[in-house]
Amino acid sequence: MKSNQRKKANQRRPGPQQRPGKKPPLPTYKRRPFSWLIIIVMVMFAAMMLLQQWQSVDKIKWSEFVDHVENKNIKSVEISETEITGKFKPGIPGRSEKTTDSFTVDYNPEWIDKQYLEKWVKQSGIEVKFAKQHLWLIMLIQWLLPLLLLVGFFYFIFARNLRSGAGGMLMSFGRSRHRLMDKDKVKITFKDVAGIEEAKEEVAEIIEFLKNPKKFQRLGGRIPRGILLIGPPGCGKTLLAKAIAGQADVPFFSISGSDFVEMFVGVGASRVRDLFKQAKDNSPCIIFLDEVDAIGRKRGASFVGGGHDEREQTLNAILVEMDGFGTDDQVIVVAATNRSDILDHALTRPGRFDRQVVVPLPDIKGRADILRVHARKVKLGPDANLDRLARSTPMLSGADLAAIINEAALMATMANKDNVEMADLEEARDKVRWGRAKKSRVIDEKEKEITAYHEAGHTLVQSLLKDADPLHKVSIIPRGPMGGATFALPEKDRTMFTKRYCMALLQVCFSGRIAEEMFCDDISSGAQSDIQQATQIAKQMILTWGMSDELGLISYGPDSAIKDMMYIMPGEKEYSEKTAEAIDNEVKKISDEAYKKAKELIEANKDKLQRIAKALLKYETLDADDVKLILEGGQLDKPTVGDLLAAEQAKTEQPKPEQKEQQEPAAS
Repeated sequence: MKSNQRKKANQRRPGPQQRPGKKPPLPTYKRRPFSWLIIIVMVMFAAMMLLQQWQSVDKIKWSEFVDHVENKNIKSVEISETEITGKFKPGIPGRSEKTTDSFTVDYNPEWIDKQYLEKWVKQSGIEVKFAKQHLWLIMLIQWLLPLLLLVGFFYFIFARNLRSGAGGMLMSFGRSRHRLMDKDKVKITFKDVAGIEEAKEEVAEIIEFLKNPKKFQRLGGRIPRGILLIGPPGCGKTLLAKAIAGQADVPFFSISGSDFVEMFVGVGASRVRDLFKQAKDNSPCIIFLDEVDAIGRKRGASFVGGGHDEREQTLNAILVEMDGFGTDDQVIVVAATNRSDILDHALTRPGRFDRQVVVPLPDIKGRADILRVHARKVKLGPDANLDRLARSTPMLSGADLAAIINEAALMATMANKDNVEMADLEEARDKVRWGRAKKSRVIDEKEKEITAYHEAGHTLVQSLLKDADPLHKVSIIPRGPMGGATFALPEKDRTMFTKRYCMALLQVCFSGRIAEEMFCDDISSGAQSDIQQATQIAKQMILTWGMSDELGLISYGPDSAIKDMMYIMPGEKEYSEKTAEAIDNEVKKISDEAYKKAKELIEANKDKLQRIAKALLKYETLDADDVKLILEGGQLDKPTVGDLLAAEQAKTEQPKPEQKEQQEPAAS
């Protein structure tokens, strides 16, 4: 009676994982001794098979064996049921010393009597032995070892996976492949994240909630279930998640969306359950799902998928875990994606991802802050102006800006400079955006002249139009796929595009082709990208922005939400053929109008364009101050590219001071 009471008391007593206020440890998976025994047996069996194959035995024919017996060349034999094994005497003629002295020959006991074989061999003075029958070894090899391998196979595949709760999957496929990060492992904090201040503020609230949940629950606030980070690639979504791990003093589970999906059905859902189970055991904590669009696509949107699709099962498991019965656990899911338009609506609704934090491309202030963050480890020169560099990098992401700083440091290092100068930063910016300059490329003089007039046309119109962005520099040095380029320096970031600004862009695009027509008596394929850009701008003005008087304020552009509701096939138009014809006419009308205005502007300033083109042929690169001086009628007074190359060559050929001292006594 007392023993039963003690057992009941021990059952009621909370264990180490049931005591309140103490987090259970993470489950660890150790290899048991039985599995090691199976591995050792398998290795020994493989070694025995290899040793048998590697044994050096000469297999001979029965006729050869008869000749050797009659010639008394054999020392001893061992007769088994179907095989004769023996050794040759040393010094047998016709056999080399390197040849093995052991041999084996097969015989059929139904044809040759065993007693007669023994008597015949003994007549030649050969020692005869009979092989022992190792029945236990034969049984071990034939029955016990395969049975042992079968038991080990069953143990590895079924028994362990059933105990681990993986749903009967092979090996450990059903376990989550997350990475657990502590505060000591992650060195990135909010100080290393710049340009996304609003996103940092929203994430900071979540970290504060994890540290002090009672502060928010005092007024009846509900625990947020998830945060969805949305933004273009390279804007800092994963970096922000790493900063969360560095700031929060809680466990941080990190996993990618593609880690859930395998070739086995049901593995993704099993891994989701395993991940959330471990997260709940270690709450409060954060789960970070990177590239969640790999498993969070809209269900039924694809033509191949169905109700039994592996991705859909994984998504259903995530939906249940994020908004199931156990919603009181302090587990917050942070997900990142750059394709929020294809996510399932059940995943993005409030209650699952309560907040959708947009991580956009940085503005001019954000770009300057990002450049300063990445420039901490770089020695900048006194002329390095990061604010000016931020102005000249519109629509670049944080990853692009980091690449610019790194490329500038590499260029300065290769040039043996003491610090990174502004010229290195600008060259790195051009390299990241358009590619490396091809200074060694041999260009035909006619092509170089056409390129110079083409870029001079862009430069002239860019400088004279008030609605266009200010000119930064122009170059006819090939870079990437371009033969030359004209760079603008926007004064500010544009959040909206006016009709005047769009018409100015169209005029700048067409000015290169107009200059070729007027001064080169021919046109070239160099205007390909200009024509594509102008067509795209004109279509955007008409289809999306409603800047056409004839078509009015109607959007004819593609809308993914409407396509999903109306089941419109890709490529199918949402308007009639008559409307399509009107759109084509309006695109041509706007393009012709911009072309006409640009041509009138160039015809009124022919002499200025010619001076810019001649300066480009001479200097190859002009900045905004040089172009301004040319437009005002001044003359450039700076060394040409040939002068700079000659000066560099003179420096290398000039003798050193030590050589001069050695030459003076010899001359005297």
